Amino acid sequence: MDRIAVLGAGAWGTALAHIAAENGKRVTLWAREPEVVADINEKRRNTLFLPDVELNGSIAATNDQAAALADAQAVLLVIPAQHLRASCQTLRSVWKQGLPAVLCAKGIEEKTGSLLSEILAQELPQARVAVLSGPTFAEEAALGKPTALTLACADETLGKELVKTLGTKTFRPYYSADVTGVQIGGAVKNVMAIAAGIVAGRRLGDNARAALITRGLAEIARFAVALGGQAQTFMGLSGLGDLVLTANSTQSRNFTVGLELGKGRSLSDILGEKRTVAEGVFTARAVLERAAAAGVEMPICEGLSRIMNGQSSVDDIVASLFTRPFKSEN
Repeated sequence: MDRIAVLGAGAWGTALAHIAAENGKRVTLWAREPEVVADINEKRRNTLFLPDVELNGSIAATNDQAAALADAQAVLLVIPAQHLRASCQTLRSVWKQGLPAVLCAKGIEEKTGSLLSEILAQELPQARVAVLSGPTFAEEAALGKPTALTLACADETLGKELVKTLGTKTFRPYYSADVTGVQIGGAVKNVMAIAAGIVAGRRLGDNARAALITRGLAEIARFAVALGGQAQTFMGLSGLGDLVLTANSTQSRNFTVGLELGKGRSLSDILGEKRTVAEGVFTARAVLERAAAAGVEMPICEGLSRIMNGQSSVDDIVASLFTRPFKSEN
């Protein structure tokens, strides 16, 4: 596969376009914002979302989705989870039968609780679906710093072809067949990252953060297995790897939201200052509703949701978690 379309020119979409172009692929990058298209084509920069990376000169930016897809052999969908359904409905008429769609955003649709692959199955059934997820900060990956992640696809032949297409000397995808588990790892770790940020902002200590990450991973795995995911996925890059990265760095949008919540600020004030999306805010409620339907208990997600909604204080949630009945770890 030599011709790649990337839909979504935020930091991650721009980084993926740059990595593919640096690897000799012919890349078309679709951006919603006309100023981003002009910036990339004229200055080889995405000043709005990835300002510190000089982009490969062969990237062609456009705000015409049909033109971006015209001769693509694979499409990287880097559209925020809450906007994916509407985008797929727009794309349906121009999407060729069998054209691979690689989901590169992380999240669960708030209104329906749908995984992103489920949205594609409903709205873009002619696409062959894969998922790219793992511990990645866009700028580091774009600058060529060593990055490893997971590419999941039910079709092993297609999945391994995409691994070869996207992989470089510094950007290393590993193949997995667990499309459900990889998506859930990427989506729900955003929720746990907000909780980890609260721990840091409230200065509850490193012991508490380690406990939060470990028990949070257990919650994510329980939820995924109930939906058909594989438990072993969560010992890999799209599970443990992604959670460790996102729950420990101020480069993470979700962690920084939690950090400010832990300092006592309101969620509405925090989000009002941000241009980019912290998907964990939207994912939390969807996760809880779907987990309840599956009979899965998720006390950390539930506690975080109550904090974000202003129903409980951080101190009250910490106390409630630590006064739950004692139980076996596994």
